[in-house]
Amino acid sequence: MILGLDHIAVAVDDFETAVDSYRRLIGREPELEPRDGANRAWFHLANMALEVIAPSGVGAAGDRLRARLDAAGEGIWIAAFQSDDIATDARLLSRRGLDVEPFRDVARVRAAGLDFVLTAGRIGAQPSPALAETAIPGLDHIVVHTPNPDRALGLYGAKFGLDLRLDRANEGWGARQLFFRCGDAVFEVGASLKAPVTDGPDRFGGLAWRVADPDATQVRLAAAGFDVSEVRTGRKPGTKVFTVRNAPGGVPTLMLSAEPLTEAA
Repeated sequence: MILGLDHIAVAVDDFETAVDSYRRLIGREPELEPRDGANRAWFHLANMALEVIAPSGVGAAGDRLRARLDAAGEGIWIAAFQSDDIATDARLLSRRGLDVEPFRDVARVRAAGLDFVLTAGRIGAQPSPALAETAIPGLDHIVVHTPNPDRALGLYGAKFGLDLRLDRANEGWGARQLFFRCGDAVFEVGASLKAPVTDGPDRFGGLAWRVADPDATQVRLAAAGFDVSEVRTGRKPGTKVFTVRNAPGGVPTLMLSAEPLTEAA
């Protein structure tokens, strides 16, 4: 079964620049891993990891990454789910009508135009070394935009088996939001109430990171050269949020206060 969100891969053109930016944004020192025609930087957090990846040479991963960048540009490329039995979960998803490709020790899944991976996960991984007192401890949620919310319910709930906690329509925001629990993070799917339902592809939206002190984190990121909004009251009672307008890889990025995470793998 799927245990949670293992990692998110962000595809970039300029590896060194993106890694330096995420190092300053997250406030942690990554683990570098060049292999198979691609450079990778892993930022391990308490509840998941961020993989920054760019093509670097000859290899299957580099070729796939170049094709992705040519087709869609920089941004979130893959969401990887942690599985306790990859072979069994891959067979189940295939029987449920998804496009599944076993590959080495993982399984690739293509669904609603998005790329997912089933993986055993970051076994034994510890959070990357903190470079600042306001280093980000973990991810709060990833956002996916869909033109078809009922399809999304069937895909992410019935087929992937994610735990739907809330299905909310808000006319004032003009949006319907589906919140799936995914380990110690949330997989949020949003749909416009103003647009017609279509069979078009889903697309990855942005990332919302948990921070213990939004005010101090906003000051740190502004000093590090990021274009940040003012800290404002969040939609969830008792929370504060702010936006990072120029996050690396063009990924829409939000920082929000939440219960602190335990620094554990």
